[in-house]
Amino acid sequence: MPAAPTTPDTAPATTPGTPDEGRSPRVCVLAATPWLTVTIEAPSSEDSHPEVHVHAGGQGLWVGRMAVSLGAEVVVCGPFGGEIGTVLAHLAEVERLRVRPTQYSGGNGAYVHDRREGDRREIAQTPPHSLDRHELDDLYGTVLVEAMDADVTVLTGADPPSVLPAAVLGRLARDLRAAGRTVVGDLSGRAAAAFAQAGGTVLKISHEELVEGGFVAGDTTADLVRGARALLDRSRADLAGASADGPGGCLGSVVVSRAGDAGLIVTSDDVRTVHPPPITVVDHRGAGDSMTAGIAVGLGRGLPLEESVRLGAAAGALNVTRRGLGTGRREQIERFARRVVVRSLEDASG
Repeated sequence: MPAAPTTPDTAPATTPGTPDEGRSPRVCVLAATPWLTVTIEAPSSEDSHPEVHVHAGGQGLWVGRMAVSLGAEVVVCGPFGGEIGTVLAHLAEVERLRVRPTQYSGGNGAYVHDRREGDRREIAQTPPHSLDRHELDDLYGTVLVEAMDADVTVLTGADPPSVLPAAVLGRLARDLRAAGRTVVGDLSGRAAAAFAQAGGTVLKISHEELVEGGFVAGDTTADLVRGARALLDRSRADLAGASADGPGGCLGSVVVSRAGDAGLIVTSDDVRTVHPPPITVVDHRGAGDSMTAGIAVGLGRGLPLEESVRLGAAAGALNVTRRGLGTGRREQIERFARRVVVRSLEDASG
């Protein structure tokens, strides 16, 4: 049966933010491509100088940063090498992320963005190098071992994708699910397909990524539901045809983020829409990663999928009101989650 509509006035007792849900889960994050980010901001007053901000960034570190903000103990596994990698690892640890680095002879990527005029303008970029087979083996083993001790593991993709082959992500998801671990993927393209076939727990993907990945032709609600269901079907087909390649499982659910529109929770049984309160966007970047972090922390606390997505939607919504990617305050996010409305698709359209 589809879930009953949830409104701010009828929020269930298990809504994120209630006092009995203060558990601090352990979250393992695969950060395939950590980036050193340098951002130049406008001066805060007419007689001051431009502000320069230096942070550890990239999808995995943004997910980890938000998970820490939500009270999780976070272990980040990723390649760190060269002088950029040394700075990155230190900055990540300053932000209370426990870094489990693997050797990286090529070195990490870095970029400089200028935001003095409001929009981001890239001034310079040094791209990361692809991992060689020994570095891939080391990274795989590090994530596998750390994930066994975690409540939930988040697999993020590489930027650019060539740094970490999709097949490696799929194999990792399959092995962790076979071990009974909870695995959340924030992936696109071939990596998303590999994760779906491996039978991860939850795949978070944006509506743009569904279209760009060729999973669906359009971006209407009906199109996106079909695309999400196609990903769910991939894991079932893979499980039905499984052989001696190893154990498998079925993808549990697909969560589709849609920028300013209602998100979607798609399972084999039903479709639900996710409605955060409307807000003014300061910087849209980082919203999806913050949502993934909230979902992972919720699942790590033992919350049901719907409540975990409510927490994720609140984290993503509040993050766009800030200039720091993957940042937020736990108390504010958990209170805001009570205002996130989840309805069955039939109720939302009727």
